Amino acid sequence: MTPPPQQNPENSIDVELSEEIAEGTYANLAMIAHSNSEFILDFIRLMPGVPKAKVKARIILTPEHAKRLLEALRENISRFEEAYGDISNPTDTFRFPSGGFGGPVGQA
Repeated sequence: MTPPPQQNPENSIDVELSEEIAEGTYANLAMIAHSNSEFILDFIRLMPGVPKAKVKARIILTPEHAKRLLEALRENISRFEEAYGDISNPTDTFRFPSGGFGGPVGQA
């Protein structure tokens, strides 16, 4: 027997997650660019010894949503570190050439 659908309280969002999306996509590098109206996050899979990397997902956000994402990441990283200990920063730095979307390029 299937349980009845749950009532959504006011101001909640019913989010649907397909099986394909739920599997996720592995990325070990992110490149971030922005214009005056949006932030572009490219999630990339970089394989050791392979000179070419593929963008696996691109997410485009408004500046307001990018700032909300930053705050959500800060909060979740803080919770993670409280539960599991500090996350170490990588010692190697990988630099990308600038260019792309026409604005400053960052990396994460």
